[in-house]
Amino acid sequence: MLARVLRILALLAFLAPVARADSLPLPDNLIASTSPEGEALLIDADAREAYFTLASNYLTQKTQSFCGVASMVMVFNALQLPAPEVPEYTPYRTFTQDNIFNDQTEAILPQSTILKQGITLDQIGQLLQVQPVDVTVRHASDTNLDAFRSEVASYLAQPGHFVLANYFRNALGQQKGGHFSPLAAYDKESDRFLILDVARYKYPPVWVKAEELFAAMNTKDSDNDDKSRGYVLISAKS
Repeated sequence: MLARVLRILALLAFLAPVARADSLPLPDNLIASTSPEGEALLIDADAREAYFTLASNYLTQKTQSFCGVASMVMVFNALQLPAPEVPEYTPYRTFTQDNIFNDQTEAILPQSTILKQGITLDQIGQLLQVQPVDVTVRHASDTNLDAFRSEVASYLAQPGHFVLANYFRNALGQQKGGHFSPLAAYDKESDRFLILDVARYKYPPVWVKAEELFAAMNTKDSDNDDKSRGYVLISAKS
């Protein structure tokens, strides 16, 4: 237990400098992960297996429309999937926000389109399946708060299982529009999920009430035929 706590504190120290950057102020309903309260939530969290590998691969989206791309890269690297070569890192391999694109992804959704307008929930589900992963897309309108909480908390407690949330920032009191980021932990007592926000220049990782996150996902996306946003469950193919 002590070793796990020390590991958490070390990773929090690694994340802290970015969280203290010139980011936007958080609304009162959200708890910064690097605040004393946020750190305590992570140490006491009931489901946090996903946190360690995600935090080790935490990155910032390279453009304001690449939240989905950055989130996928984090998960692929956390799963240690076979990655493309990166010339500047030879002989080492890793997924980046550049080499994640290939002929298969271009056929599904061109990179040029993502640069202009981002990705929808259904599109990210298709893009994820280019890699050897099992993917389940859940629209919030097709489920409910209790089912979401139970399913995602269970996923975050299992090694090699990850969740991407697609939510409307405005509903959480943030600025602004639709967004993707990985979920990394769940604390039952406070009923909060930890979002590792990939727009690190804008907001730090935050703890959000399950009810508020679900409401932010249960919003219509005009770029996806007015379907609701939601979440994606991802694990390596067995």
